[in-house]
Amino acid sequence: MWDTAYAAGGTPTWDIGRPQPAVARLAAAGAFGAPGASVLDVGCGTGEHALLLAGLGYRVVGVDVAPEAIRRACAKAAGRAAPELMVHDALDLGSLGRTFDAALDIGLFHALADDERPRYAASLAAAIRPGGRAFVLCWSDRNPFGFGPRRVTRREIRGTFRAAAGWRVEDIEADELASRLPVERIQAWLVRLARRG
Repeated sequence: MWDTAYAAGGTPTWDIGRPQPAVARLAAAGAFGAPGASVLDVGCGTGEHALLLAGLGYRVVGVDVAPEAIRRACAKAAGRAAPELMVHDALDLGSLGRTFDAALDIGLFHALADDERPRYAASLAAAIRPGGRAFVLCWSDRNPFGFGPRRVTRREIRGTFRAAAGWRVEDIEADELASRLPVERIQAWLVRLARRG
């Protein structure tokens, strides 16, 4: 399904050709820990965020279910501080066989079906060390227009990333997602999560 978004050389509306401003702010604030920390970029697409963080000295693994997205990410990474990039299912992150200090999800959570959300929370928890952090940027229910993925409420976020799933929601703040859609900027939630021990 996701590979069709890249078919015939096309560019999906979420691929803006640069990191999302929210991710740049998080990186500048040291939200991912000190350089050298390990970061998992879930649903990395063509790799803008993984490349940004790798360039700042983080040990980054980027995963995406779309082979064409990973192919494009690998092409961008040539000659740069490169993250490890691979095709992998976000609902099975435990099978990576390793844990990370932090994780990043930009635009994946809002694309999940209801029955996939608990599986995703557990999958993400399996890949983050106790005490680690995760950051999710997703479409918000504050968007007024009638197109795009399903809007996400704060209640849905808290219901998914609850203590039973191994998470503590630290904060849900209003933010924006840059886009290639005509409206350009999408109302979003920036979610800060802590992995329980």
